[in-house]
Amino acid sequence: MNQELLLRYIKGDATETEKAAMAQWLDANPENMREFLAFRKLYDITLWQEEIKETQITNQAKKEFKVRKLVVEALKIAAIFVVALVGTHYLFPTSKVSEPVAMQTIYVPAGQRAELTLADGTKVWLNAKTTFTFPTFFSAKSRNVTLDGEGYFAVTTDKKHPFIVKTQKYDVKVWGTQFNLMAYSGKPIFETSLLEGSVELLNPGGAKGVMIAPNERIYLKNDRLVRAPIVNYNHFLWKEGLISFDDESFPEMVTKLELYFDLKINMNNNRILKNRYTGKFRTKDGVEHILKVLQLSNQFKFRIDDKLNIITIE
Repeated sequence: MNQELLLRYIKGDATETEKAAMAQWLDANPENMREFLAFRKLYDITLWQEEIKETQITNQAKKEFKVRKLVVEALKIAAIFVVALVGTHYLFPTSKVSEPVAMQTIYVPAGQRAELTLADGTKVWLNAKTTFTFPTFFSAKSRNVTLDGEGYFAVTTDKKHPFIVKTQKYDVKVWGTQFNLMAYSGKPIFETSLLEGSVELLNPGGAKGVMIAPNERIYLKNDRLVRAPIVNYNHFLWKEGLISFDDESFPEMVTKLELYFDLKINMNNNRILKNRYTGKFRTKDGVEHILKVLQLSNQFKFRIDDKLNIITIE
């Protein structure tokens, strides 16, 4: 992609035609999105360096803690909103300026998913309705990120710098591993499933936690942590764009659909509540397609209220 067009798009100077072309290019190939993010980081770093130079010149006589923030215009990348919230901190204990700490936040809307690679090489897949905050580069003793939603992590091994995923309920500490983490705020959902390596579950701020073994999961049930083997490995296919049901009841399926598509489903058909279903659906086909397929083996009708974002099953 032409770098001049990329720069105009980032600065908000692109025309509507150019914005449409950018959206089509970003949606065409994951490599295009990675190229865009790399160019975006380079642009942000240039801004931060200019901010540091200005601060050093205008505040040489001051020895105090200062915080400056740049709110970068929200970017729509395909169907993924990337909000770069940059916080630069200056500390003058000995007339030296600390290294700037830059954070980026990605929000994945309902019915979408995202994939990115962090500065240390760690790969992250993000499910629908997920907010993920991460530093542009890791400079501290540990590698800290924050998750609100569901993410699959393939963490680069670094024994000197543990990788910590912070959530509203628990923190997950890893050294180099693959695991799935579901932790949506505002919902009683928390589950960590370990596929490779080792993971330690911590209370926020806690020094010692619970270790998880490969092929094992820990989930929250009635406000208590329960340890069990992983049963449904197909669940992790969500990172490939598939929603998987494994002998799940109709209410369990409804809960997933409500979560991933950000809508309300009212059940007015008690006859199908005990029915169970196993199958896979492509997320991009949408909730209406899923319900139509379920109708083939379950007798029910449904109505969609687009204004209220409610589906009623009868």
